[in-house]
Amino acid sequence: MAPRAPFSGSVRKFVLGIDIGTTFAGMSYCLLEPGKVPSILPVTRFPAQDHVGGDSKVPSVIYYDRSGSPKACGAEALQEAVVEEAEAAGWEKAEWFKLHLRPTTSSSIRPNTLPPLPANKSALNVLADFLRYLFQCAKSYIGEHYPNGNAMWITLESTIEFVLTHPNGWEGEQQAKMRTAAIIAGLIPNTSEGHERIHFVTEGEASLNFCITNGLATDPLRLGQGVVIVDAGGGTVDISTYRKVTTPQGESFEEIARPECLFVGSIFVSNRAAEYLQTYLRGSRYADDVEHIRQCFDKTAKLRFRRTDEWSYTRFGGLRDRDEALNIFNGQMKLPGTVVAGFFRPSLDAIVQAIMDQQLGALALVSSVLLVGGFAASEWLYSELKKQMNARGLEVSRPDSHVNKAVADGAVSFYLDHFVSARISKHTHGIECMIRYDVNNSEHRARETLVDAAGDLNVTKMFSAILKKNIHVSETKEFRRPYLITNHNPSGLWSVDIPILRYSGVDEDPQWVDIDPDKYSVLCTVHADTSKLANNLQRLTGRLGTYYQLNFEVILAFGLTELKAQIAWVENDVEKRGPAELVY
Repeated sequence: MAPRAPFSGSVRKFVLGIDIGTTFAGMSYCLLEPGKVPSILPVTRFPAQDHVGGDSKVPSVIYYDRSGSPKACGAEALQEAVVEEAEAAGWEKAEWFKLHLRPTTSSSIRPNTLPPLPANKSALNVLADFLRYLFQCAKSYIGEHYPNGNAMWITLESTIEFVLTHPNGWEGEQQAKMRTAAIIAGLIPNTSEGHERIHFVTEGEASLNFCITNGLATDPLRLGQGVVIVDAGGGTVDISTYRKVTTPQGESFEEIARPECLFVGSIFVSNRAAEYLQTYLRGSRYADDVEHIRQCFDKTAKLRFRRTDEWSYTRFGGLRDRDEALNIFNGQMKLPGTVVAGFFRPSLDAIVQAIMDQQLGALALVSSVLLVGGFAASEWLYSELKKQMNARGLEVSRPDSHVNKAVADGAVSFYLDHFVSARISKHTHGIECMIRYDVNNSEHRARETLVDAAGDLNVTKMFSAILKKNIHVSETKEFRRPYLITNHNPSGLWSVDIPILRYSGVDEDPQWVDIDPDKYSVLCTVHADTSKLANNLQRLTGRLGTYYQLNFEVILAFGLTELKAQIAWVENDVEKRGPAELVY
């Protein structure tokens, strides 16, 4: 790609990328200065971090006291003194809270496998508290990092552009909750100007941006071949496929397969280990130590595990901890590699299947896989994925380092570089309407009918698709369809309100909203003030007498990563539009 151009703005501005993962969070930022080439930097200092040299990730954990006030966040919440105080005072821990925001269609997670939220706290409340904590961390870090940093922060704080990341499967509803959390946390005011300072990018696309800016997967991308980006994190594994395209306007990237979000991240490996240990240690003096052993497994054996023909060792106790029947020696438990591989296998199998689905559904040849994210550090996952993908003709690689800040860096790059110009629609969107009755159509004959103001017989409950799923959509392309409304009185046409529907079923061409009705949901309602047009409509004569007809179009546009809808109509030969609504 061409080198990043100098910032063309006239005033300084901060861009802050925030990646709140299931188990860890990270932030990166950029100070935009007129005439200077922007560079992306990580926030590497957080309160109570053990690493003196800095660490670009912090645990996604909060402790709340009995009154519901946050008492410790991030690394502070894992300090031994804090844990002891929390147990003594009855504090409640919020962890893995991000997964409580997941779409209701994410049926692959059993609710009882997630730690419950603290009493009287919603996932949105916890997210807002953690965003507030991260925002303060960024403020402190930048204040210390730059000369007169505190004064600069005060000057620029009200114009900061925020880029929040989220899993591939999340859409408008989850984005709306994240924006609300940002308002509660004090990142932005609850105004239209404030809302515009919040941007969203999927973790998959952010990972692509990181790979591009760091020169990863350059050969297949340069050749225009498809590259599958596997962002394997703590809770989710996001899988996206892109290729580079060259046009007279320059180079850009396009999504060439429908992205996937799998709930098979590293925490589910730990869950399976804990389930095994509960059975394995039942009735022994170590039965109450399962959670502690799981935590020790997380920090050591899970990452080091490589081969099924070797023992896997987890140190959890002292020299006196010994039980030969349980393979516990000197405070260390050893498990057969075949057993430990079983903890990983469901995650690996799901990732392999998703990559194969991407390869099958891609609009271009897929030649390689790039593995990033915290779970990518697993030696067994990487080696097994490489083995299986190589057998299918795909190369697999992973960055040597810096995977912890990949998504946060990529979030800032999303704002600066705008690499991706086209994406794949994930669902079919449209509206419910009526269609003129056709006596020769057997489906029409079997359905309810309604006579409109013109006296024409119509069939109800038709679904009119405006944007179908799996369609390649550029950021500038609009999808629009014409419709009309009739009424006996112009006043009945002074305004138009149209609910936008999403169809999430398997039918490639859904026709009727009463077939598979549970798969239809109202995302938003678009409004238009058409009073001026209505008062000047031509009077028409139909079978039932005088009536008026209002013609309009419903428009859907992707924009960047948020779908927007609005109504358009022609008034005095000029197209008018109602306000754009975000499709939730």
